[in-house]
Amino acid sequence: MLWRSVVGKLWFTILLLVSVLLSILMVMLLQYFEKFHVIEAESQLMNHAKMVATIIEEYENEETALSTISKIAESYETKVVIIQGDDYWYSSNDTVNVDLPIATFFEDPILSQVFEQGEQVVSQGDFPFYENGEEVHTEVMIVGRPVQMVDVAGAVFLYQSLSALEETTGETKRIIYFSAGIAIVLTTIFAFFLSSRITAPLRKMRQASMEVAEGKFDTKVPILTNDEIGQLAIAFNRMGRELNRNLMALSQEKEQLSRILSSMADGVITIDRKGKIVVTNPPAERFLQAWYYDQGLDGKDDDLPKAIKKLFQQVVAIEKEQAMEIDIQGRSWAIILSPLYDKTFVRGAVAVIRDITEERRLDKLRKDFIANVSHELRTPISMLQGYSEAIIDDIAQTDEEKKEIAQIIYDESLRMGRLVNELLDLARMEAGHIELQLQVVDVIELSEKINRKFQGLAKEQGITLTAHIDENLTPAHLDPDRVEQVLTNLIHNAIRHTDKGGTVQLKVQQLENYLRFDIEDSGSGIPEEDLPFVFERFYKADKARTRGRSGTGLGLAIARNIVEAHGGEISVHSKINEGTTFTFQIPRKIEE
Repeated sequence: MLWRSVVGKLWFTILLLVSVLLSILMVMLLQYFEKFHVIEAESQLMNHAKMVATIIEEYENEETALSTISKIAESYETKVVIIQGDDYWYSSNDTVNVDLPIATFFEDPILSQVFEQGEQVVSQGDFPFYENGEEVHTEVMIVGRPVQMVDVAGAVFLYQSLSALEETTGETKRIIYFSAGIAIVLTTIFAFFLSSRITAPLRKMRQASMEVAEGKFDTKVPILTNDEIGQLAIAFNRMGRELNRNLMALSQEKEQLSRILSSMADGVITIDRKGKIVVTNPPAERFLQAWYYDQGLDGKDDDLPKAIKKLFQQVVAIEKEQAMEIDIQGRSWAIILSPLYDKTFVRGAVAVIRDITEERRLDKLRKDFIANVSHELRTPISMLQGYSEAIIDDIAQTDEEKKEIAQIIYDESLRMGRLVNELLDLARMEAGHIELQLQVVDVIELSEKINRKFQGLAKEQGITLTAHIDENLTPAHLDPDRVEQVLTNLIHNAIRHTDKGGTVQLKVQQLENYLRFDIEDSGSGIPEEDLPFVFERFYKADKARTRGRSGTGLGLAIARNIVEAHGGEISVHSKINEGTTFTFQIPRKIEE
């Protein structure tokens, strides 16, 4: 609206100021002209009274004098009253029909001074007269002066109605009002023009500020004058440049911080005072997704895990850094929560989340490696030592017993050699010295071969082994012996860890650029805490579930290295008493 704008306010202020000044001036002019007209009327009546008095005093013929006085009174619209002793005379005047009673001139305290003191008097007011027997009041102005007759002193009075004076005053008022109206109109036009001209740069600044608010920091305000508005435009342009520079610096700093957070190996979560997640980086997202999956959530909530939320409440309460460790989906996480301050109070916290699964794994491997090697070598060495002593001490009497002891010594030596060879193979693989004999292989034929290979062992253990092979499989470029080694290891483990009456399935399917192998069993499963370690050296399932067919614990580690050498990946999913699924996929085409 106009009245809410600067133009309207400035316009209204100028108009109000001019109106107040004109009103004061108009009141003063009206008072001045009203007094001026009254003084003029008094002066005119006084001159006329003097003229009448002169005529009376100098004219010898009374009739001629009275006739002349009547003409003067009529021409000036006045009434003349001549009083001489008890005689009096009224001029005949068609314009003034008011005849004041003679008693008024003697009873009025001002008019009576003409007779008493012989002075000139002036009076105006509401004087009564009688018309048709009724008393009527009218506003008149009366002047009186003494006059010297032939033989006696008298007085002459002139009076006229104030209606003529009021008409003159009214005309003056109309002229003043008209002039004031013209002044108001001109002031209105001038004030609007002036306010519009003054506020035009302000409107441009407003438009520029709106553009700056929209992010157009290169907007400039034209500098047209050197006054305060020009200085304001200069300051505005400087402010725009500073804003642009500061926002660019903030943007660069924000991008730098974002890059740092994205490239960090540790997860970072920023939490507000209400416990809601504000900022996360990719490692933190993976941690949260693992927690959502573990809790059966859809991943859309912004809530923290309960353990972290409890730790956050402690941080806010005691305003000190807190730390904890948490296990989710078989992985271990170390969490450090530090408070964020807004001057004097805690406005939130930042959580640094580190995946320490690998550290734990390496620590476990370091502790278990010697124990595992010692354990694997202790049994065959003990048996070699024991049976060798039996031969030396001639405990075996017959050739058959000696042959049996020698066979046991031979089998255990083969076991030790196999263990040492597998350790050497694994070391070469992990060192990157594995050599693949790549060739075009019929995957269907390879899969059926593996299925036939384990049918006898499966029937012996009372287990159903089935194969689901995609009929649309096309030949692939891979090392058939190494892939067979992987499948042999995985299927053999599945049969060993599946109870009688269980099932083992081999699924082979072709994806867009990969071959996928799934080995599913309905066995005892793998504990969740052991899942991250199944592909490590010397990992073994519980001996109670192997039915006396314990392996070396290196098969899965070798399988992982073979799959990775093909450019693929291997994973495992398991639930206790429900079964285990090993999945690996390798590219159909491998570049040598």
